[in-house]
Amino acid sequence: MHSERITFAGANGADLAARLDLPDGPTRAVALFAHCFTCSKDIPAARRIAGRLAAAGIAVLRFDFTGLGHSDGEFANTHFSSNVEDLLAAAAYLDGRGMAPSLLIGHSLGGAAVLKAAGRIDSARAVVTIGAPFDPGHVTHNFAGSLDDIARDGAAQVDLGGRPFTIRQSFVDDVSAQELAPAISHLKRALLVLHAPRDMVVGIDNATSIFTAAKHPKSFVSLDDADHLVTRPDDAEYAAGVIAAWAARYLALGLPAHEDPPEGVVRVSEAASDGYLQDIAAGRHALSADEPVSVGGTDRGPTPYDLMAAALGACTTMTLRMYARHKGMEMGRVRVDVTHARTHASDAAPEDGDPPSPQIDLFTRTIALPGGLDPDTRQRLLEIADKCPVHRTLSRVSKIDTRLA
Repeated sequence: MHSERITFAGANGADLAARLDLPDGPTRAVALFAHCFTCSKDIPAARRIAGRLAAAGIAVLRFDFTGLGHSDGEFANTHFSSNVEDLLAAAAYLDGRGMAPSLLIGHSLGGAAVLKAAGRIDSARAVVTIGAPFDPGHVTHNFAGSLDDIARDGAAQVDLGGRPFTIRQSFVDDVSAQELAPAISHLKRALLVLHAPRDMVVGIDNATSIFTAAKHPKSFVSLDDADHLVTRPDDAEYAAGVIAAWAARYLALGLPAHEDPPEGVVRVSEAASDGYLQDIAAGRHALSADEPVSVGGTDRGPTPYDLMAAALGACTTMTLRMYARHKGMEMGRVRVDVTHARTHASDAAPEDGDPPSPQIDLFTRTIALPGGLDPDTRQRLLEIADKCPVHRTLSRVSKIDTRLA
């Protein structure tokens, strides 16, 4: 993924700051992301979801609404309707670049905004909400203690997430007057509702109301114990994966962002610039690799040495099964445990009088054979295990030829 910093004119003429996250390969679709109330385009959930979608070939525009983040304008002069107009301006900007958005994604109040705006964005084919309220007026509970002051004075400063914001009566009137049910009922787009049952900010009943008001095709996926802001990396990765898989059903995605590697080639690509998560493509098969959190990874996949140990174990069981079939031998399931360690060569195969030796990689393989086999057969199978191709590769010196693509 690579990201462009851009600006475009918002509904009221203010310059809005945005990031356009683009796939490294062909762009299969374009998404427009609307963030939560008083948040910004750069909150962790937005960054992670956009990054993961870009890795799947979906470009994502995320921007700061008027008066928030790095965008110009006064937040105090905005309201829910102006957020919807900013979304339409963002869609128009993308359309002007030949990248009309086919997927709309909204988080929290941004989810309510995309539901309201979707009917006016002709290119939109699918809509996703994350922790969205069914009633946009729900947002006023964030400053319920100041509603009397706002009504009396026309405006009041409220604390939202540790930051002061000026809320005007015009905002309260506008957001309280919004009704999403008609917009949802006439959406005429595929809808995916993502919501956490334990969301303490926007209750799960909001997801029920949105889902009930919508017509098919519609889907609901639980975010389980995620918090409202989807702050944990695993939750954001899961949400992004669900969105990408779901969107593929409703959008004309064209060719994949990265074509399958040629036969015999295993392709490894970074899934994100932070951490060490890797996407592995082996033909049409997809795997992951990562490192533990203790060394800077995110622990969302086995380590490279785990994969190497797995290759030895898998090759061993396959070789034993081939031998058993060739011999017409009835043999139950085989299990192989493999561990890896660094040790001195003299420790692995000590000989009296040997000088100190350099460290080598020691793979310890423990084979659990099924019962009912006589001792001679068990010994023969142990010998056959040493003939597995990966065993032979690891036990002899290999040469690695490295070149630039």
